[in-house]
Amino acid sequence: MKDKIIWISLQQFLRHGIRKTTVQKLIIQLGISTKTFYKYFNDKEDVLRHCLTRHYAGLSDQLVSLQNETNDPLVALVKLWHQAIELDFGVNHIFYHDLNHYYPELQDSVLQKFSKKTMSFLNHLTANCIRKGYLRKEIVPVLIPEVISILYSSITRTGRFKQFGLSTRTLMQNTIVAYIRGICTEKGLKVLNKNKIVYRSTIK
Repeated sequence: MKDKIIWISLQQFLRHGIRKTTVQKLIIQLGISTKTFYKYFNDKEDVLRHCLTRHYAGLSDQLVSLQNETNDPLVALVKLWHQAIELDFGVNHIFYHDLNHYYPELQDSVLQKFSKKTMSFLNHLTANCIRKGYLRKEIVPVLIPEVISILYSSITRTGRFKQFGLSTRTLMQNTIVAYIRGICTEKGLKVLNKNKIVYRSTIK
């Protein structure tokens, strides 16, 4: 029953957003009593925590799939962040908006469980990029994932970029992609150009 509640609650949060999904709405959707719900969870935030753990566990597993999709670490590095931004601004954008703006501490506490695996994956990609001669050697490798993470957080958790009216794709191209291209060697740029990973100034 607990797994059922977590799974259905996650689908409701993803579909309708977190703020609009109340415990009462979850209970109705689940077809259970209030007593049954509170037997397993203390409140909405408690069930949300379990839902996020399951959700991010699934996304963490996708890192392995992403690495298997392409043999090129530089392309994988860009695609990873592109997929992340598509999640934040895509079909489930209300869910991620609520999460980023109203539950950032809860999100961070759950992400902490997966941060070691994620950062290890990012550092592995970065190291492979350097070995292949895609990234400039004077750049400190461990800073690359950190810089991209800061850019990503500023896009998803703040309204700093809203004033420009940029599409998600253009915003991605002019921040994260622009940074990655800026630390690339000529060899790395050729790989990105071949895969049409560029940045444009067009506002859509």
